[in-house]
Amino acid sequence: MNKTLVSAKANFGTLPVFLTAISTILGAVMFLRFGFAVGSVGFMGTLAIIIIGHLVTIPTAMALAEIATNQKVEGGGEYFIISRSFGVNIGAAIGITLYLSQAISVAFYIIAFAESFEAIKPWVASEFGYELYDNRLFSIPALILLIWLMVTKGADLGMKALYVVVAILAVSLILFFFGTTPYADVFDSSQLFKGATTDKSFFYVFAIIFPAFTGMTAGVGLSGDLRDPKKSIPFGTLSATIIGMVLYIFIALKLTSSASPFDLVNDQLIMGKIALWGPIIPIGLAAATISSALGSFMVAPRTLQAIGGDQVFPNKFVNSWIAKGTSKNNEPRNATILTSVIALIFVFMGDVNAVAEVISMFFMVTYGSLCLISFMQHFAADPSYRPSFKSKWYLSLLGAVMCIFLMFKINTTYAFAAIALMVVLYFYITLKSDNKKGMASIFQGVIHQFSRTMQVFLQKTEKEKTVEAWRPAVLCLSKDSFERYSSLDIMKWISYRYGFGTYIHFEKAYFSKESKENAELKLEKLIKIASSSNNNVFLQTLISPSNTAAIIQAIQQPGISGQPNNMMLFEYKKGEREWLSAVLDNFSVLKTAQYDLCILATSDKGFGYKKDIHVWIRKEDYENANLMILLSYIILGHPDWNKGEIKIFATFPKENIAQEEQNLIDLTSSGRLPISANNIRVLPFDENKSRNDLINENSSDADLTLIGFQEQMFKTENVTEFFEGYDKIGNILFVNTLTSKFIK
Repeated sequence: MNKTLVSAKANFGTLPVFLTAISTILGAVMFLRFGFAVGSVGFMGTLAIIIIGHLVTIPTAMALAEIATNQKVEGGGEYFIISRSFGVNIGAAIGITLYLSQAISVAFYIIAFAESFEAIKPWVASEFGYELYDNRLFSIPALILLIWLMVTKGADLGMKALYVVVAILAVSLILFFFGTTPYADVFDSSQLFKGATTDKSFFYVFAIIFPAFTGMTAGVGLSGDLRDPKKSIPFGTLSATIIGMVLYIFIALKLTSSASPFDLVNDQLIMGKIALWGPIIPIGLAAATISSALGSFMVAPRTLQAIGGDQVFPNKFVNSWIAKGTSKNNEPRNATILTSVIALIFVFMGDVNAVAEVISMFFMVTYGSLCLISFMQHFAADPSYRPSFKSKWYLSLLGAVMCIFLMFKINTTYAFAAIALMVVLYFYITLKSDNKKGMASIFQGVIHQFSRTMQVFLQKTEKEKTVEAWRPAVLCLSKDSFERYSSLDIMKWISYRYGFGTYIHFEKAYFSKESKENAELKLEKLIKIASSSNNNVFLQTLISPSNTAAIIQAIQQPGISGQPNNMMLFEYKKGEREWLSAVLDNFSVLKTAQYDLCILATSDKGFGYKKDIHVWIRKEDYENANLMILLSYIILGHPDWNKGEIKIFATFPKENIAQEEQNLIDLTSSGRLPISANNIRVLPFDENKSRNDLINENSSDADLTLIGFQEQMFKTENVTEFFEGYDKIGNILFVNTLTSKFIK
């Protein structure tokens, strides 16, 4: 956040936060629509609406108070909190919609203000003979006056005006509660429990009334003008929320006992008929709407100023112009002008009823985000998260869930539209902005804690595995990560759905500051390469002075799945013996670690069109057969191989061909493997033709060939010769299993 977004004259205390919030809560809806709610669904129904509405607002207020006491809240209020928790990009997406809601709210309250003049229209008509049909005669001048005050005088005058209108609001409520009616004299308390008196649904009435409970976060927008935001925001916000809820309950009770359901439904200024002095209600309505408009007008430009200060918009000039404040106390004059234009447009339209629901949607999204941040911070266990005020994780979760639930209950179309708009904004801002942080920061701690918990749980509950439960947990060590991507591809395919993979880039060097920095750069490069494809492999780097030491270090790495690794993968280029020899020389070490072993021989052909996988089986290494078939099936599960198929080749003496072929057909059929009988070929063993020649002849067009090898081969002096002589075929995966795998 740009430091200039904090006012040099930050002299506001807690009271402005409270007054801004309470004046927004006790606004136009209370005077114009609350009687309709009571008359439609009864006192108990209205009480349910108040309670359900505050299942959103109270958790939000508590979440806001918690987050605000953990960090310095600068200009921008809610936007600042969300952007510093979710990242600037998603914060800006929510912040822009929040700003639009605040700006349009100014128009909404001004239009409602004009309705307070309904009481004088008959008097004007009788005294002057002039019919006042268009409320814009009142709303447009009122807005222009408000704009002039905010542009020329700023928040200081706004706060002085706020004190006056809140005082009028308080007087109007006092006179309302002290008023009485003839209906009150005959009221029976049993009527408190009567049900709905209209055909309006509960959630229809809820949608109309819910905006009455919003606004408790309005005071947060003054964060940049507060002496002590960590004290003022929690106390001011929570007190306004609680007092607002209590007042609404008593207002509902007073309305129920003072007027009939019919009068409540059909007279939107029914509170004037109940009050001790009737004219105070239109005056109170005017005060409430003006105070709400003032609150929104003070908050909206500061939200926009903070967004501009974060350089969110793709144009530098626009960001600079929006973020610019006055030299004296950083009043967001330019942002105020833009807010004024938006408000004027909607006031000229004259009716924002449809827009009002959209406004509620955006506020719901903001509230849900705040609750979600609080909820996730409870589980992230970040040592830097030390709020002086602490909410409860279940309250934050409740608030987030209720926001989503109510959004779709109020208006499903608008809910989808609000979410879609923010998604579009997020991707657009991410595309155009240099800041690519996104949502990773807050999720990282949660994921770490969840991963730790699951791994400990798996370790504690681990039982002896059966061969039926086997799945690959592969560890790959490669020194040629940036010369060839073949081993990374194999790991990607194995880890896509059925297996787990850890890929380690080997830097052959002594551990030092320089080698560490170099390894970190290599890891960043590797992550960038992997992120461009459908890759679920965990990436690491390893620094070691020798091949053997590197292999020993690697095999001791824990598995990322919470279970031990069970397979090792190495890769070398055909014709280059150095790394192959290092692997083979350490075969005994790998067997001590009880790993299955795969060695990938890479050719210039690569993996071709990724259509054909050939599996070669011979009598001497039959124990490798199941593992090779399973690996082929797992690789085929990746979208890269969506048009691929597996072909099995086997060599046996002529007298056993028919039986062995049937055995393989039965194996693949019972194991429900996607291998047709036509793709199983059993070839007679020919003493005059080497096995290498047979494989070269039949698998020259294969995109990947799997060949088994045995432990006893390592007793010979020229073991490397087994891995040579396959020049006519593409990539080869040599496989050695520790124990025979089970296919069922």
